[in-house]
Amino acid sequence: MLSKIFKKRLLLIYFLASLFWITFSEYIIDKLPTVNTNLFQIGKGLVFVIVTTVLIHLIIKKHDAYIQALEEQNELSTLINAMPDFVCFKDGEGKWVRVNRYAKELFQLHSDIYKNKTDLDMAKMYPKFEKYLIKNVQLDEEAWKKGVETRNEQKIMIFSEDEKTFDVIRVPLFEEGRRAGLVTIGRDISNVKAAEELALRREKLSVVGELAAGIAHEIRNPLTTIKGFVQFQKEKNESTTEISDIILSELDRINQIVSELLVFSKPQSKILKEFKVKELIDYVNKLTSHEATLYNVEVIVENHAADSILYGDINELIQVFVNVIKNSIDAMPDGGKTRIRTNNVSDKVKIEVIDTGIGIPKERLEKIGEPFFTLKEKGMGLGLTMSNKIIQDHKGTFTIKSKVGFGTKVIITLPSKHHQKES
Repeated sequence: MLSKIFKKRLLLIYFLASLFWITFSEYIIDKLPTVNTNLFQIGKGLVFVIVTTVLIHLIIKKHDAYIQALEEQNELSTLINAMPDFVCFKDGEGKWVRVNRYAKELFQLHSDIYKNKTDLDMAKMYPKFEKYLIKNVQLDEEAWKKGVETRNEQKIMIFSEDEKTFDVIRVPLFEEGRRAGLVTIGRDISNVKAAEELALRREKLSVVGELAAGIAHEIRNPLTTIKGFVQFQKEKNESTTEISDIILSELDRINQIVSELLVFSKPQSKILKEFKVKELIDYVNKLTSHEATLYNVEVIVENHAADSILYGDINELIQVFVNVIKNSIDAMPDGGKTRIRTNNVSDKVKIEVIDTGIGIPKERLEKIGEPFFTLKEKGMGLGLTMSNKIIQDHKGTFTIKSKVGFGTKVIITLPSKHHQKES
C-alpha cells in the first residue's frame, strides 16, 4: 500500500519538476541574448539527458531487484507448499495472512475466506472448531509474551471431523519491538503417537511379566514353608502355638507381597502433591527388595535428602526409579551392590543410583533413551525413554554415566519445594 502511494507521488514530482524545468528554461532563453541561445539549448538538452539517464538507470536497477525478489519469493512459496506440514502466517494482530497448500487441503480452505480473519473470527464462522481455535489464541499469546520459538503438542479437529495430534512450532516476529507477525508450523504426529502408545502397552506387559515372575518366586518360598509345616502337623497329628505362629507369619508375608504388586500394577490417575524424598525412596526400595534378594544384589540406601520436599506425581516417579533399579539389578547377573544416594544441591534434590554391574559400551550409551533402543533381549526399549519424559515433565534432568567393567551411575535431579527439618 505504501509502495503504491510512493510511486504515485514520485510520478507527480517528476511531472511537476519536468513542467517547471521546461517553463523556466524557455523563460530564460527568451531573456538571454540571441548569441547565447544555442549554447543554452544544448545545455538544457544535456541536463535533460543526464537526469533521464539517471532515472532510467534507477528504474532498471529497481526492476531487477524486484524481479530477483519475486523469483526468491516464488522459490520460497514452492518450498513452503511442498512441505508435509501445515504452515500459517499471521500478522501482528493475529489475523491469518497466508497458508500453504497442505494446510488448505487439510482444513478444506478452498477459498481465501480465512484471510484477514483472527482465530476468534474463524471460531464464529465454524462453531464446531471453536475450542480448538480458542486454544490457538491462548498458545499464540504465550508465544508473543515469551518472545521466542515455542513448541506444543496439540489435538486439532480437521474438516473430516477426525481429531489429530500435531507437533506445533510458533515463531513470533518483531519489528522495532512491535509484533510484526507469527509463523505457525505443525506436523501431524497422530500415527507416531499411536505407535508409541501401542509400544508402551507392550513394554508395560513385558515389565509386568518380569515383575510377576519375581513375585511368584518370592511367594513360592513362604508357600513351601507353610506346606512343610502342614505336612509335619498331619504326620505327627499335633499342632503347637509356635508352628501356628510361623504359618500365620508366612501367610502375612504372602499377603504383603501380593498387596505391593496390586498397588504397583493398578493404574493410577495423575495426582500432583507434595511428598518427602524419604517416602519415595523407602517405597521404591520396598518394591524392588524382593527381586534384589532373588539376584543376590545388596541395595544400600544413603538418603541424605530424606526430609526434602518434592512436588509432582509420586506414582510416576515410583515407576521411574523402579525401572532404573530393575535395570541396575539386570546388569549384575552374578550379584553385586546397588547404591541409592540422595543429596540436596542448591534448590534441587540429586538422586543417584549406582551399581557395580558390567557397564555399558560408549557407542551404546549414546543411544540409550532413544525410543525402541534396548540392551535387553525382551522389552520394547521404551522404559528409559518414558522415564526421561516423566523426569522432564517434573522439571528435572536425567543423566546416565557408565564405563565397561566399572558399573553404571544414573543421576536424576528434581526441583525441591523446600527443606523440612524434623522437629
